[in-house]
Amino acid sequence: MTRSRVGLLLLGAVPLAFLVVFFGWPLGALFARAVASNDGTGLFGLWRRAGAGPLLTFTLAQAAASTVLTLLVAAPITWLVARVRFTGSRLLMVAVTLPFVLPSVVVGMAFRAVFTGPLSFLPAGLGGALDDAGPALVPVLCAHVFLNTAVVVRVVGAAWSGLDPRVAQAAQLAGATPARAFATVTLPRLFPAIAAAAALVFLFCTTSYGVIMVLGGGQLRTVETAIYAEGVANFRLPEAAALSVLQIAVVALTLVVARLLSRRAVADKPGDELPPRPRGWTRVAMALTIAWTAVWLVFPLAVLVLWSVRPAGPGSWTLAGYRALGHEVNGITPLSSWVLSLGTATVAAILAFLIGLNVAVVVTRLRGPARAAGELITTIPLGVSAVTLGFGYTLALTHWPPRLATSWIVIAVVQALVVMPIVIRVAIPALEQVPAGLTRAARSLGAGPLRVFATVELPVVSRSLGAAAGFAFILSLGEFGATSFLVRPSTTTLPVMIGTALSLPGEANFATAMACSVVLVVATAIAVAVVEAVRPNAGSLL
Repeated sequence: MTRSRVGLLLLGAVPLAFLVVFFGWPLGALFARAVASNDGTGLFGLWRRAGAGPLLTFTLAQAAASTVLTLLVAAPITWLVARVRFTGSRLLMVAVTLPFVLPSVVVGMAFRAVFTGPLSFLPAGLGGALDDAGPALVPVLCAHVFLNTAVVVRVVGAAWSGLDPRVAQAAQLAGATPARAFATVTLPRLFPAIAAAAALVFLFCTTSYGVIMVLGGGQLRTVETAIYAEGVANFRLPEAAALSVLQIAVVALTLVVARLLSRRAVADKPGDELPPRPRGWTRVAMALTIAWTAVWLVFPLAVLVLWSVRPAGPGSWTLAGYRALGHEVNGITPLSSWVLSLGTATVAAILAFLIGLNVAVVVTRLRGPARAAGELITTIPLGVSAVTLGFGYTLALTHWPPRLATSWIVIAVVQALVVMPIVIRVAIPALEQVPAGLTRAARSLGAGPLRVFATVELPVVSRSLGAAAGFAFILSLGEFGATSFLVRPSTTTLPVMIGTALSLPGEANFATAMACSVVLVVATAIAVAVVEAVRPNAGSLL
């Protein structure tokens, strides 16, 4: 075995050990709890006792409806991003990307403001899950569209921009109308990318947690929310563990479908020309699409900001919620939570970046079956939802020393596990695009593997890696699902504080939750703008 292969083996051992210890251990505790019921009920009995059938049916149904709506809403935005070259495209991508990386609890607050706030102009029945009209899916479905439009735009947009437009142009020259050329030439070539994006949206909606918690009014229950209710509220740990196993199976199956579909999404060799500038009817379509984007992706945030300073409707301007950021909520101030959130997100991003880059370097050096095995290992964290991971840690931490189990370091490690797949999915394609001639030339001059990476590959991919680190920080900052299981009063992050403030009575607590939500929106928007500015292109993040 050569020195380079030994070094690659040692390099791969680092992330593998990290996954075994910090990912395998809590999952092992979860599976052990699920199959070791004290009354000998067994896994299927626990599912039946927890009502897994109706929970799974509703979870899959709302995810399917959300996926269809997301594809419809994202279609015109994807066309604009992929096929039109215009000034302000980066700003549009910021508006599209921001909802995807916002904390889900903040998104829930935004749509709560849209549907039931004092400034809402919508019929009261549409927000039924939030008032006395009974459970209504409309706010939840709209929130899922808001969150996941970026998935479709980036995945399908990247594939669409890679198609050679001259193929469709040839069809039009042969007598086909633009609509027919799109339906018979472009759409079939986009179908694999559309299917892959739909599978990812379905996955994210299946594991939706914060949105259901805020907008469901306690009446809409999915597998994710039931895990929290059984494990934390009712302390029925075997039932919660059994539901977690069910959720892992659903997520893993959806992830396999998504990966199979994404492998089929092969773009044509693109033409040399850039997308055309808008003219004629394209200008009108572009203006309508921008307005469509504003309605779906900007308007909810604008209502949230307005509601934070006018909580009682017109004529009631106040900054009480922002002034309360220094006051205690459940034993900790929002400002302290903000500082803690920044600290845990920074540590989590650094950890996810180092481990994720390590994985990407190893995978890009592998070939054949070893490469397939490496790619399989990198997808393992995606096969477990954040809520399931958080509950697994809740079970595993019962055997840890109390001081370590309640440390903010545990939160940072869990957040790193949640966001690490994003780093890997950005870093692997970036490293594969480094010209092979450059690395061969460096090696022929006597440079070792480490020097080749540091002086040749790293400068080429630095912007992509910077974007990966930025997204890791943003997603860690807003992580809510797993963190909600792990926080203590002294380690409450800002997204969890928002959820806590919403559950407490009194207008002051509600105003504080609104102000904290706006703070997170502004901070996330700034971070997304910086990341989009350094990204080498607007390709797919996912």
